[in-house]
Amino acid sequence: MAQILRRSFIQNSLRQPSAFSPSCARSPVISRHRRLISIRLMSSQQSYEYILVSRPDPSVVLVTLNRPKSLNALSSPLFKELNQALEEADKDVSVGAMVLTGSDRAFAAGADIKEMKDKQFSDVYKNDFLVDWTRIRQLHKPLIAAVSGYALGGGCELALMCDIILASPTAKFGQPEINLGVIPGGGGSQRLIHAIGKSRTMELVLTGRNITAQEAAAWGMVSRVVGEGEGEVVKEAVSMAKEIASKSQIAVQAGKEVVNAAYEMSLSEGLRFERRIFHSLFATNDQKEGMAAFAEKRKPNFTHS
Repeated sequence: MAQILRRSFIQNSLRQPSAFSPSCARSPVISRHRRLISIRLMSSQQSYEYILVSRPDPSVVLVTLNRPKSLNALSSPLFKELNQALEEADKDVSVGAMVLTGSDRAFAAGADIKEMKDKQFSDVYKNDFLVDWTRIRQLHKPLIAAVSGYALGGGCELALMCDIILASPTAKFGQPEINLGVIPGGGGSQRLIHAIGKSRTMELVLTGRNITAQEAAAWGMVSRVVGEGEGEVVKEAVSMAKEIASKSQIAVQAGKEVVNAAYEMSLSEGLRFERRIFHSLFATNDQKEGMAAFAEKRKPNFTHS
């Protein structure tokens, strides 16, 4: 399995080629290509009904859930738009990282119960209901969740799908599905156990209890609690995204891949996989530039090649 993943990574990273080389980076053709991709990303915003897409920095895409009347309840149409926007950003060569947020009142208060309440087993089983939620895990670039207010049920699961979670002091997390006669269906039970362990996951899943941002941080569920004022967590997430975007995109993608691989592999397999991905980065121009810049005591100029 490690060999398959490593081969996939090398093929993907080295397939991007010459378009990112230093000489091509200055090419009018490549510059025009980058502009066209960015224009496509920005123009698609006008068709979105349930999300907002913005560029707080040229290297960062910010996606905001926008169903305020329902506390950003996660419906199938919303997830369709969310997947489209994030996948477009993931393909945009000018984007280094993405941020996902909701409102100050709610990141997302859960899945849309009105959409689900009349569904039958044959429908949800045959159509693999909620399978589209897993597409976020296929993104190559980092996705940071900036969570304020309620992140419950599907909202908690959506935050857990992201690579990093920053929480405001007002954030509340929970999996209250048990109160509706069901269990988490978007990965909550599986991702929580990796983040906070079996006993705490059992508590949340079986009681439906909500936890505060401070508890989530103490349990290791979120990276940290940031900011006191309105919008501060989003500012911090964008700042972190800009920092990540300043690195080599290939190295960032590799770092994300090896961390995620740890969920699937034994320690010995994971160590070998990490070492092989580390080896593969010596085939990149960014490794040569990064180490040369360190030796020469200057800032590296990464070309993502």
